[in-house]
Amino acid sequence: MGKVTGFLEIDRQTPKYQPAADRIRHFREFTITPDDSEVAKQAARCMDCGIPFCHGPTGCPIHNQIPDWNDLVYNGDWDNAIRNLHSTNNFPEFTGRICPAPCEEACTLNLEDIPVAIKTVEQALADKAYANGMIVPQPAAEKTGKRVAIIGSGPAGMAAAQQLGRVGHDVHVFEREARIGGLLRYGIPDFKMEKHYIDRRAEQMRGEGVTFHVNVNIGVDKPVAELAAEFDAVLYCGGSETPREAGIPGDGLGGVHPAMNYLVQQNKRVGGEDSIQSVAWPSEPILAGGKHVVVVGGGDTASDCVGTAFRQGAVRVTQLDIRPQPPEREDKLAVWPFWATKMRTSSSQAEGAQREFQVATLEFIGEAGHLTHVKCCEVDEARKPIAGSEFFIRADLAFVAIGFAGPLAGGVLGELGSDLKIDVDRRGHTSVNANETDYKTTVDKFWAAGDVRRGQSLVVWAIREGRQAAHAIDKFLMGSTVLPR
Repeated sequence: MGKVTGFLEIDRQTPKYQPAADRIRHFREFTITPDDSEVAKQAARCMDCGIPFCHGPTGCPIHNQIPDWNDLVYNGDWDNAIRNLHSTNNFPEFTGRICPAPCEEACTLNLEDIPVAIKTVEQALADKAYANGMIVPQPAAEKTGKRVAIIGSGPAGMAAAQQLGRVGHDVHVFEREARIGGLLRYGIPDFKMEKHYIDRRAEQMRGEGVTFHVNVNIGVDKPVAELAAEFDAVLYCGGSETPREAGIPGDGLGGVHPAMNYLVQQNKRVGGEDSIQSVAWPSEPILAGGKHVVVVGGGDTASDCVGTAFRQGAVRVTQLDIRPQPPEREDKLAVWPFWATKMRTSSSQAEGAQREFQVATLEFIGEAGHLTHVKCCEVDEARKPIAGSEFFIRADLAFVAIGFAGPLAGGVLGELGSDLKIDVDRRGHTSVNANETDYKTTVDKFWAAGDVRRGQSLVVWAIREGRQAAHAIDKFLMGSTVLPR
């Protein structure tokens, strides 16, 4: 905890943003970072709650020791706070920027709608670690002689690679795209997290014995069988990348795109890559400048499309959500300490998006093969169309952002076929069958972790999966392990 009476004396403060009119003119991060004294005051608000739900199973998936490092920050011991944070989280500079902070939802002070600003303190600690020169390679004292291949360089693959490299294994990470990071790099806009943080971590990991191979599509450019022959263990962290089918008539019109095709292209532009085309999401160039844009979906990916469209100069952006508008405040006694459904407005939505709730997308309508309008209707609580409520929205571009159905069918899954048992849930989502104890699949020497195993989820869950898979693999290879789960 921090100061005993801090939560009574100090108001909750979160970082401020640049004005919307300014931030939509660039793709850089726009959060105004608080100074150390303000961060220490926010850490001081951590109360003696008795049971810290923030780092339990309902709060932080990686079990960050939040009260501990809040207390250390409050007492000015930033170095030990940084060490404590890194003991559970390989990449706090990622989660401090893009995690939705279930820890704050689980905070006891959230019962009064004034939770500790945990995410603010976490990001401050991560940035302080870089400023103080504490992010340096931590290579193993001696090598084990074991070789591990990791397919996919997203947060799960990166976390597993760092953990395994630090205990002395020869780790090789294979990435399909031109740069590492997976959807962390290509799916999340730079205005939410600039990508030099990924590059910094990659440099640290190279110093720890991790080798990165880019532009290598496993299962296409290099068979999985070759990896199994060359390495003692193979970990599949390919992600959940297949867009969920919306089944909306007219989705073949020009101007209608899966959300990820759009986001990946812009991230490649911002990153200065030679080509904006992606192996997984090929598409003609998509730009929203001067256009009317409709985004179908109510989640984070939809919000990222909204913010990207505004920065490209869209005239109007409308976001459609089939769900009812949630309440402004949840029933705390019914849902706390779990994540609550309540009205939330992202920074991108606050930039001027028109949000429509309880609206179904009936059809994409076009002329000469290109989108001109989106036909919609209102729905009832059961999501059934309300007769006579149809209406049309002008649209030059439409992005479908309703989630992902599982890993890509080709590549690794295409080669392994029936040898790799695949789970299919009631909604048709696929995932690689590997339990959460040892992450082992039905294929010899083959493990799976991250979204490819659990379905689309948060970056913090991917880090947890990568760390736990590394624990299991090290124990399998060496008979025992010092890596935490």
